[in-house]
Amino acid sequence: MNIATLFNLAGPDLIVILLIVLLLFGAKKLPELARGMGQAVKEFNKAKDEFEREITKPANEVTVQPAPDKLEHKPAEPVAAVPAQTSSTNTPS
Repeated sequence: MNIATLFNLAGPDLIVILLIVLLLFGAKKLPELARGMGQAVKEFNKAKDEFEREITKPANEVTVQPAPDKLEHKPAEPVAAVPAQTSSTNTPS
């Protein structure tokens, strides 16, 4: 998809924007800026494709391994109930 069609920019609008970018960054900086943007788009598409491959991977290829640093959960042993003590000092008279 062309970026000019994405924002519905016509010829004169696009020329004005390009002139502003040229004034802001200078002629020497534009190739470097374009190269960096190209690499960013390439990396984004690569990550997107990798994500799509992981999502569409068949279930028989997926392996789940437990984390090696986690200890196995053991339930706590039940604690014996202590019988309640009655107080003989508070007897009504």
